[in-house]
Amino acid sequence: MFSTSSSRGTSAYLESLTRAGQRIKAAARWVPFALVAALVAASSNATFGDAPAARRFSQPGLQRIGDYLRHEIAIGKIPGAILLIQQHGKPVYFEKFGLRDVATKVPMTDDTIFRFYSMSKPITSVAALMLVDDGKLSLDDPLSKYIPAFADVKVGVETPDATGKPVFTLEPLKRPITVLDLMRQTSGITYGFYGDGPVQKLYRQADLYGGDFDNAEFATRLANLPLAEQPGTTWTYSHSVDVLGRVIEVVSGQSLFQFEKERLLDPLGMSHTAFFVADEAKRPLVAQFLPDDLIDPPIAGIRDPMVHRRWESGGAGMVGTTGDYARFVQMLLNAGTLDGRRYLKPETVALMTSDQIGPGSGIASANVYFLAVHAGFGLGVAVLTSPQPKRPWPPGIYGWDGVAGAFFFVDPNDDLFALCMMQSPSHRGRIETELAPLVFDAMVR
Repeated sequence: MFSTSSSRGTSAYLESLTRAGQRIKAAARWVPFALVAALVAASSNATFGDAPAARRFSQPGLQRIGDYLRHEIAIGKIPGAILLIQQHGKPVYFEKFGLRDVATKVPMTDDTIFRFYSMSKPITSVAALMLVDDGKLSLDDPLSKYIPAFADVKVGVETPDATGKPVFTLEPLKRPITVLDLMRQTSGITYGFYGDGPVQKLYRQADLYGGDFDNAEFATRLANLPLAEQPGTTWTYSHSVDVLGRVIEVVSGQSLFQFEKERLLDPLGMSHTAFFVADEAKRPLVAQFLPDDLIDPPIAGIRDPMVHRRWESGGAGMVGTTGDYARFVQMLLNAGTLDGRRYLKPETVALMTSDQIGPGSGIASANVYFLAVHAGFGLGVAVLTSPQPKRPWPPGIYGWDGVAGAFFFVDPNDDLFALCMMQSPSHRGRIETELAPLVFDAMVR
């Protein structure tokens, strides 16, 4: 839904990654999907229910969704998946498909642990917004207030010399990077695994992920590299939320995980969500890729989720279960509350889920743009801004995904969300894009 099939798309937000150049080929990237607030212990059969709304789901329509995923498994494209569609706070569809691990033949179960990858970004963004609601952090604060090393960062640009040959130079900041820039991906920080710009090349040469570093060290490593663009000028998918995680640490006086666990994860009941699988007994619960569908080299420095590391990547490092993430998404759909507890102010959720980079913002798109032409970006999530031709979903839908295959979308118009958990880097973008229309086509009045 938030993707296209062109190079501007965000399919698997990297459809393929060559070992030699570590270049991403952008492909169709996004889709909408309904939510999961309460995962009822279920058998391998689907659970259906009629939601009392102007639009509800038909059982034949939901059956077609299940048939689609069963077919993908049957033809060997994905090992398995879990899909939850939730409306009005109750599951209307919940089914587990296929295998958690084709090597062991273990089926998908409620307690299967998935790599969130970039679906970590909304969680970290909410944690930072909680500090904003507390009055301890401002979106307008300069990043250098919390990480002084970013005060002197420069912007890398290529300009032609007298002969027309491009020359790489460093320019001073025209304005400081702000906390808002980190959340909406306009900081000028980038990723090193896509694009051929000179700054991306420097990222790839810098050994950013070497050794057992923590969030403070990683932020310093990024501050020692130039920015790809001037802050506030360009939407560039990046390590911005990793840096935001470090800001949370500085403001809270806790590690990122300690803060998130105390203020967000434990209160929400997200007991299986963490930055790695610490309990040896739970490691067999981690869903595995198909043998020929691995992420290699590791994306954004994230390797084996079962290996302890000091780095708590707020942008891509979290793992957890379907039930955990469902409670997080339901909280957003409820405008910041769940089970009688408030996590964010409703106006903060409204800000988070509204477009921050559209017309009038002065923000351009990077050469590699992972959002569809009808999508913008809020604070940690993509936002559909206008109707798409021949597509059934209305504006206002928001969500995000991760390169391993998990994705979600929220449709406030019909009080629903969809959450699909799978581990398939190669097919994720295509499946997201094909599943979205099936979800909306299953709705009737």
